[in-house]
Amino acid sequence: MKKYILKRVLTSIGTLLAIILVLFILMHLMPGSPFNDEKLSEDQRQVLYSKYGLDQPIVVQFGQYVVNMCKGDFGVSYNISKNTPISQLIQSRLPISIRIGFFAVLLGALVGLILGLIAALKKDTILDTICTIISVIGVSVPSYVFALGLSFTLGFKWKLFPMLYSTADELNSSVMPSIALSMFTMASIARFTRTEMIEVLGSEYMLLAESKGLSGRKLIFSHALRNALIPIITVLAPLIVDLMTGSLVVEKIFAIPGVGSLLVNAIQSNDYNVVIALSFIYSAMYIAIMLVVDILYGIIDPRIRLGKEGD
Repeated sequence: MKKYILKRVLTSIGTLLAIILVLFILMHLMPGSPFNDEKLSEDQRQVLYSKYGLDQPIVVQFGQYVVNMCKGDFGVSYNISKNTPISQLIQSRLPISIRIGFFAVLLGALVGLILGLIAALKKDTILDTICTIISVIGVSVPSYVFALGLSFTLGFKWKLFPMLYSTADELNSSVMPSIALSMFTMASIARFTRTEMIEVLGSEYMLLAESKGLSGRKLIFSHALRNALIPIITVLAPLIVDLMTGSLVVEKIFAIPGVGSLLVNAIQSNDYNVVIALSFIYSAMYIAIMLVVDILYGIIDPRIRLGKEGD
C-alpha cells in the first residue's frame, strides 16, 4: 500500500509541475499586456516590465516563479488590486467558495446516493419513476435557474434566508447557493448509483452472497453498495473541484465574493499572476482529490491496488 501511495504522490507532483509550466507559457503567449493603459508611454511600460521582472527570459521568470511559489509567494496583482499580494486576495475569497462548495457536495452526494438506492431497490415502481424524474430535472436545468427560483421563493417571498450573501450571517447566506449548486451533483450521483446498483444486484457475486444466507441491510450496504462505489467516486471527484472553486453565475446572483468572479476579472485584465495562481490552486485541488480517489480505489478494491503495483 505504501508503494502504491508513493507512486501516486510522485506522479501527482510531476503532473502539477507540468501544468504550471503550460499555464505559464500560455499566459505569456496571450495577446496584450498587463499594462494596456493608453496613458502609459513605451518607456513607462518598460519600467513596469523591469520592475516586475517581465523583461527577463521566460525560463528565468518560470524558475523564479516556482521558487517563490514554493515559499507561498504567488506575486502581486498587476491590475485588479495593484501591488496587493495575491495570497491576500485569494485568502479572503477562497474559504467562501470552498465552504459553499463543500456544503453543495455533501448535500448533493448524500441526497443523490439515497435517491439512487431507492430507485435501484424499487426498480420499475412509482418510486423509481419519481427519483428518475428528479434526476433528469437536476441534470437538465442549469444551477442558475435553481438559484433564481430559490432566491425568489425562499429569499424574497418567504424570507427564510438572505437573498444576498452577508459576511455577518455566513451560515444562512450559504444555504441557497449550496442547494442550487448541489442539484447537478445530486442528479448525477443518483443516476450513476441507480445504474451501478442495478448491475451489481443482478450480478453472480450477489447471487452467491444471497445463497450463503446474507440478506437485508448487510447485503445491500456491505456488498452491493461497496462494489458500486468505485464508478460513483469517479463521477463525484471532478464535481467536487467544480463546486468548491465556485460557480460564477451563482456567485453573481447571490453577490458572493468568491474566486469565480476574481478569475474572470483577472483574465479580462491580463493579470497574469492572479490567473496562474488561481489556475494552480484549481489544478492542485483537482490532483489532490484524484489522488485521494486513487487511494480509495485501492482501499475499496484491493485488486486495483495490486494490479497497479505490478505495472
